[in-house]
Amino acid sequence: MAEPTERLERPRVPALDAILGEALPVLDQGFVRVVDYMGDDQAIVQAARVSYGAGTKSVREDRGLIRHLMRHRHTSPFEMCELKLHLRLPMDCWRQWIRHRTASVNEYSTRYSIAIDEAAATAPDAWRRQAADNRQGSEGRLDAGVGEGLSEAERRLQAEARRVYEERLAAGVAREQARKDLPLSTYTEAYWKIDLHNLLHFLALRLDVHAQEEIRRYATVIGERVVARWVPLTWEAFLDFRLGATTLSRLEAELVGLIGRGDMAGALARAREAGLLREQDGRLLPGGELRELEAKLAAMGLPAPWRREARGAAEGPAR
Repeated sequence: MAEPTERLERPRVPALDAILGEALPVLDQGFVRVVDYMGDDQAIVQAARVSYGAGTKSVREDRGLIRHLMRHRHTSPFEMCELKLHLRLPMDCWRQWIRHRTASVNEYSTRYSIAIDEAAATAPDAWRRQAADNRQGSEGRLDAGVGEGLSEAERRLQAEARRVYEERLAAGVAREQARKDLPLSTYTEAYWKIDLHNLLHFLALRLDVHAQEEIRRYATVIGERVVARWVPLTWEAFLDFRLGATTLSRLEAELVGLIGRGDMAGALARAREAGLLREQDGRLLPGGELRELEAKLAAMGLPAPWRREARGAAEGPAR
């Protein structure tokens, strides 16, 4: 084996170095801070080309290769890059975050240390309504006049919970027990280290419009202010082929083909045959799969043949 002729230097990304250690604010008291990173766009390219040799670079430019990897879901080259973040976020948000089990984590311990004396506050105009068709989601806002009372009650509740907690500590209660009635709005902190492939999976889920607003705001900061600086070619490919892409099931692709060819009656019949359409007393009962398909059709500028405005054309003239 040939001896190496030159020393390799650790990749540096000046744009990311410029915010290294800076607390990027999120919510009212939260933040995201870049502690350290490993690799860059070039590290991904280097890992992908190791099977082919350096000569491949003259055939396929770095951007094209990264887009090819993202497009065809060749994930291992993206695992060559890692990011370590210091986070401050509310505990209810952290509960969702920690479900992503592909990171190395160390959280602030309220068994060892006194709980952080900060809790996420909700502005009067920020109280959200329960979504009518999504049991775990929200839609719209409550009137700010109603929100005034809710925000004041929240303030009193958080203050009382903190008072009781500190009263227990002063009485000598163990920290691990004194903390048990702290609200989920209490902030916690953690160090979170993850490779780029799994970070992009986290962002794909938490930047989705159906994700809870609070964690979506953290994901936005990580994506737009950290990842976009760190690996700009990868971020561009991620936006094009993951976050901004539309995937179709086998049935959806078949229906899109029928609608695209103008065969509205055929699309309507196929949707019924596949059990996608549920009707009762002449009314459409849309399920989650149908609503998602309608959103995809709308994004492509195609009509949904089972909707009233398109249904006449689909079923033909009355006889």
